[in-house]
Amino acid sequence: MSDQIKFIVDNLNKEPFKKNYNLITFDSLDPMQLLQVLNDVLAEIDPKQVVDIREEMPEQTAKRMFSLLGILKYKPPGNATDVSTFRQGLVIGSKPVVYPVLHWLLQRTNELKKRAYLARFLIKLEVPSEFLQDEIVADTNKQYEELMEVFKTLHKECEQLKTSGFSTAEIRRDIGAMEEEKDQLIKRVERLKKRVETVPNHQQMLKIARQLRVEKEREECLAQQKQEQKNQLFHAVQRLQRAQNQLKSMRHAAADAKPESLMKRLEEEIKFNSYIGAEKLSKELENKKNELHFLQKVVTEPAMGHSDLLELETKINEVNTQINQLIEKKMMRNEPVEGKLSLYRQQASIISHKKEAKAEELQEAKEKLANLEREVSVKRNQIREFDGTEVLKGDEFKRYVSKLRSKSTVFKKKHQIIAEFKAEFGLLQRTEELLKQCHENIQHQLQAVEEKRGISGYSYTQEELERVSALKSEVDEMKGRTLDDMSEMVKKLNSLVSEKKSALAPVIKELRQLRQKCQELTQECDEKKSQYDSCAAGLESSRSQLEQKLREKQKAVRESHGPNMKQAKMWRDLEKLMECKKQCFLKQQSQTCIGQVIQEGGEDRLIL
Repeated sequence: MSDQIKFIVDNLNKEPFKKNYNLITFDSLDPMQLLQVLNDVLAEIDPKQVVDIREEMPEQTAKRMFSLLGILKYKPPGNATDVSTFRQGLVIGSKPVVYPVLHWLLQRTNELKKRAYLARFLIKLEVPSEFLQDEIVADTNKQYEELMEVFKTLHKECEQLKTSGFSTAEIRRDIGAMEEEKDQLIKRVERLKKRVETVPNHQQMLKIARQLRVEKEREECLAQQKQEQKNQLFHAVQRLQRAQNQLKSMRHAAADAKPESLMKRLEEEIKFNSYIGAEKLSKELENKKNELHFLQKVVTEPAMGHSDLLELETKINEVNTQINQLIEKKMMRNEPVEGKLSLYRQQASIISHKKEAKAEELQEAKEKLANLEREVSVKRNQIREFDGTEVLKGDEFKRYVSKLRSKSTVFKKKHQIIAEFKAEFGLLQRTEELLKQCHENIQHQLQAVEEKRGISGYSYTQEELERVSALKSEVDEMKGRTLDDMSEMVKKLNSLVSEKKSALAPVIKELRQLRQKCQELTQECDEKKSQYDSCAAGLESSRSQLEQKLREKQKAVRESHGPNMKQAKMWRDLEKLMECKKQCFLKQQSQTCIGQVIQEGGEDRLIL
């Protein structure tokens, strides 16, 4: 499946699809996008399939794809039940169904293009027999079949001519076209030389231009060399990284390679190889020898007839009966020692069979591991040849997935912006339609007003004048008429123009007044708009200033809120402390009035 997906991605990234997918982005496509990719491939094969499947019903999409795949002779894998599963999977865009179809289509695109082109002309329309009873229908069907045969022959001749190479007529036409182009270039160079000769110092300027062209070519060459060196540096850095990774892995493997583990591994390998060589291979060799001896014996014996075969069958039956009798006698004896030995023999045979089976499994596993290692090395070499990069592993793959997820979020945002733009575009388109409709209504009203005032066609006056001037020029060009007819025609034209001018004079006068009034109103509107803009700008500036002051106050309040609350709490605590001191002082004063102790001459006295 991985090789299939890689083939699909490689071909979709090439011309003419240019999808720019990788294995992860292609495998992460939803069913609708996968069906659109399939439809794009089918559209490359048959241009009639160019459809956006989002604008088409799923039944129509499935029917169209089924019919085209039937024309291209695509056979779904499996039996009839798998065919129904294939139909259902193609309708819902299932990957196990769509991937094989894409792989099959991209393998033979050119062949299928030819088949789709021929199918438009070579698929015969089946006409019911009851309609063929009509002579006209029968003749038409016959002509249709004859034309189909003619088309087949012509197509074969065309293919033969294409493969035969270029014809001499085509070569002569190409040579003539190139000679004409050469003559044109020579004439152009001569004209440019003549134009340059009039310029002073043209020789020096030509020399400078020549030097400029040489330097530009040199600059392009240097830029190309720089890009090539960058690519070489990039590939060299990648090779260095791969070598460093290989060195790291080899060092890691060498770090685990202790002498004890190496000896143990070698002993196990020696035991396995000795068992294979001594027991398994010897038994296989003996069996092959016995088989060869038996085959040689069979070859040397004469050909056997039906009677010989019957005789051998009777002998085989007799021998089988004797074996059964001997087994019954052995079971009747029921010897315990022999039973134990048979049990041990049975266990030994089971163990030997298990040992042989495990040895075969180990041998197959080793061969499978070697094949897988060879495939991995081949795939790595192919990947290096394709883009010079290694397969992502571990943390690198996780980082790549996270990067893809971030890109997916950015893509979703951009997709949402595009959807908004589309909605706005639809709104503007609807507005444009409304304006066009309004313009048409105004034109109809203008024509009605012109008809009402008797000057219908005023809006088309310029076209009428141009038509009259064209008629006049045509009349001037006509040489078969006499001078009198021409003068009469000029008089008629002048009278017609004067009539039109006289008829349009009052309307033009009214139009001038209306234009003047419109200019006054426009001027007044501009003044009001300027006043409004200045007032709005002033209000906006004052509002922004007030907001800036309020923001500063809010910021100051936020910054001083904590310290202020702390200071208020301290003041409340101080107030409580002072109140407590006051109470203590008052209590002390009251005690002092009742009894006071004083000291005199080193003695304490209580004064009541």
